[in-house]
Amino acid sequence: MFIQTEMTPNPATLKFLPGCEVMPEGTANYTRPEEAGHSPLALRLFGLEGVAGVFLGSDFVTVTKMQDREWDSLKPIILGSIMDHFTSGQPVVSETAPAVAAGEGGEDDEIVAQIKELIETRVRPAVAQDGGDIVFRGFEDGIVYLHMQGSCSGCPSSTATLRHGIENMLRYYVPEVQEVRPVEY
Repeated sequence: MFIQTEMTPNPATLKFLPGCEVMPEGTANYTRPEEAGHSPLALRLFGLEGVAGVFLGSDFVTVTKMQDREWDSLKPIILGSIMDHFTSGQPVVSETAPAVAAGEGGEDDEIVAQIKELIETRVRPAVAQDGGDIVFRGFEDGIVYLHMQGSCSGCPSSTATLRHGIENMLRYYVPEVQEVRPVEY
């Protein structure tokens, strides 16, 4: 098994591509080991000293390291753990684990439906290339609330991505949108 790695805009995260499907649908974001009970892969990665977060996408695994760790020492251990997991035959996520569906959250009136479609077709594919995800969490009083996951969470460029990328695009296509704000949950 050959696992590719890619840098992300967030220096605390690396994207690992095992060359096979990771999540058949949705995504899974774990920011603490206690949240990873439904994922043998995430539990295995959290068992490594220095891993602070695990994000599972369709064909990639994004790992966030603790600030006091260096990728030079952590990356080979993570590669070995991912390889061991996929050769073990264990599932990535147990069937009882709730995956986050694309664009989950909020009511589906016409404006919300437009916002969700734009996020799904234009935003999520772009941020997935960088090892992250952005999930719609609501629209209220002209403000779109988005939850950033994987490499997007805590990324130094995330504010610029929200303001200059996503917000401008949404305001252009949906005049009712006045602002985009990140939410944590």
